[in-house]
Amino acid sequence: MYQDILQARTRRHFLRETSAGIGGIALASLLQDDARGSIDEPLIPQEARFEGKAKRVIYLHLTGSPPHLDLWDYKPELVKRDGQLCPDEYYQGKKFAFTSGRPTLLGTRRQFAQYGKQGLWMSDALPHLQEVADELCVIKSMNTDQFNHAPAELFVYTGSPRPGRPSLGSWVTYGLGSENANLPGFVVLISSGVQPNGGKNSFGSGFLPSVYQGVQCRSKGDPVLYASDPAGFDRQLRRSSLDALKKLNELQAKEFGHPETLTRIAQYELAFRMQMSVPEVMDISKESPKTLEAYGAQPGASSFGNNCLLARRLVEQGVRYVQLFDWGWDFHGTNPAEDIRDGLTKKCATMEKPVAALIKDLRQRGLLDDTLIILGGEFGRTPFREGRTAKGDVLGRDHFPDCYTMVMAGAGVKGGHSHGASDDLGFSVARDKVHVHDFQATILHLLGFDHEKLTYRFQGRDFRLTDVHGEVVKGVLS
Repeated sequence: MYQDILQARTRRHFLRETSAGIGGIALASLLQDDARGSIDEPLIPQEARFEGKAKRVIYLHLTGSPPHLDLWDYKPELVKRDGQLCPDEYYQGKKFAFTSGRPTLLGTRRQFAQYGKQGLWMSDALPHLQEVADELCVIKSMNTDQFNHAPAELFVYTGSPRPGRPSLGSWVTYGLGSENANLPGFVVLISSGVQPNGGKNSFGSGFLPSVYQGVQCRSKGDPVLYASDPAGFDRQLRRSSLDALKKLNELQAKEFGHPETLTRIAQYELAFRMQMSVPEVMDISKESPKTLEAYGAQPGASSFGNNCLLARRLVEQGVRYVQLFDWGWDFHGTNPAEDIRDGLTKKCATMEKPVAALIKDLRQRGLLDDTLIILGGEFGRTPFREGRTAKGDVLGRDHFPDCYTMVMAGAGVKGGHSHGASDDLGFSVARDKVHVHDFQATILHLLGFDHEKLTYRFQGRDFRLTDVHGEVVKGVLS
């Protein structure tokens, strides 16, 4: 957009010198709405490149990465060999975050069984998700390039382990806009009191115009910081102030043509509209006692359950992309809360009940068929005990990039389906490897985009979420 505006200025100056009338006509043509919405309203709804099954996304990120071998990927052979020294070929020449030397194999202490019509393997730590097994698509062959939290999280959301690239939610709203002019297209909710490992870069807009970055909302207190009128300001005075600022910004936009000036205008206007709409949509006290109980939500509190319920309310009102971050899934075993036995039971109790409620609620409201739900972390956990805690009483696992599990549900994915497989001990992908870029390409495909064509030109290059990689995982598509 910036390059188009600069071109418009250059041509305008030329035409103004030759013919004011012709120049005016040319300028009007050059500044008309582009493929991503108008300059004044960059978030107006847009059509996808082809008809995708998903219209919106709810991404539930379990920050720190849950132990998939204790939740989704049952390994009887690993249980049999529990306590044995790890074979050389599985650890030599590889880097781990906190493990050196020969580690000890760790079989799960959880009880696994098969659920749903297709017999998905799930552990006893997921009693409520077992009830919606036929809605779940479990990918057991995920693979990433990163083994530390921040780079791995950035890689999942931006396609790069380094800050500076647009996040997935920003790409989605850049491509599709928003269905509600009074709410942000991309909303972020955070529970457990800790920001994402990648910081705001995990939901930032990178080099895209900042109107596409995630807006962090809070489930306790004012939903959005600084959106309320300052002391001594009423709504009419705020409107008058914004009108004056808009005129000044429009003058600057005409003079310099910088896209962030246009973004500033759009964001001020959106913030004004949000003053009325956001408090209403964020007020879960209007939900029935039955709904609140199903999610484990409490009005006025801050929790993952509250955020799951808010996610449903937000997408119901037209928000395109809702991102939830929940801290506390880094199961190293350094304290009882990180133990794959009782610690995992307690942590899962805060997560899997509201996620199951969200899936059921969306299904009951007719929204699940065009809402894509994603659940998982930034990498997996090792099939062996973490080095620092290997001799203690608490059982934990180290970071592991080679093979892990992600779960999807809803729009366009196979329900009750298990995709890919790891080897008998869970060390590597045995079938149908899915790299992070493949996963990203699949998400964009479900939304109606060819991941190779959803691009933005920056510093002389057409960038995309998947960089120069990625293939759609057709085996998970319904």
